[in-house]
Amino acid sequence: MAEPSPPAQIGPAQNSQVKSATRTLDIIEYVVAHNRPLVAQEIATALGIPVSSLSYLLATLVERGYLIREGRRYLAGPGLARLQSSSGGFSLADRAAPLVRSLRVQLNETTSFFVRYDWEIEAIVTESSEQALRYSVPQGRRLPMHALAAGKVMLAALSPDELDRYFAEVEREKFTPRTVIDEAELRGQLEEARKTGFATTDQEYSQGIEGIARLITIDGEPVGSLSVAVPKVRFDKDMAARVCDQLERTASLLEAS
Repeated sequence: MAEPSPPAQIGPAQNSQVKSATRTLDIIEYVVAHNRPLVAQEIATALGIPVSSLSYLLATLVERGYLIREGRRYLAGPGLARLQSSSGGFSLADRAAPLVRSLRVQLNETTSFFVRYDWEIEAIVTESSEQALRYSVPQGRRLPMHALAAGKVMLAALSPDELDRYFAEVEREKFTPRTVIDEAELRGQLEEARKTGFATTDQEYSQGIEGIARLITIDGEPVGSLSVAVPKVRFDKDMAARVCDQLERTASLLEAS
């Protein structure tokens, strides 16, 4: 009879992550169970969590909507109710956010989910790289479609009539010496994006930044695009292949949701 395998050993980093996850759940359960606003010191004392660690966890829970902060007090937030909803309680941004975070963790490069507004795009979810040299995507600001990979891949999804209207209506600005504004050249890039499923930019919106994006379709309709921005000093063929592979995996998960 075969001997049972010994239990897997948990390293210091994994143990720290498990402790953080446990503390996060403890905070949520404690706040919900008391059904009244609680100050941070009360939570820290009850759960034995150092105030320094608690501050970070509370801020994260508030940011994600699982807690609400009113002055110095915390109470349950709307995010907890959404977790139990089975009737469309989550927005597209809600569904994209954990996948964008996961993509950023896997690549440690800036990742974003963009949606289209007329002839512009906007990042509704973005996660910046933790590396010293990184690119930060401006959230909540409309950006030009022609100069970003996220925009180009959505342009490539337009019907011929819509694309003709785009070129007729939009004055394309040259942000860097490498920005493609010529209609014929841009149409060629869009045709390539249709073939490969990915759009790319080489320092077209910001000097020193390469971009790769993949279209997201749900029920056959384009709803946005996932993109990764990488400083040129870290970008090579292997990095491009890795980004495309992770974008494809992440996009498939988002489309399936």
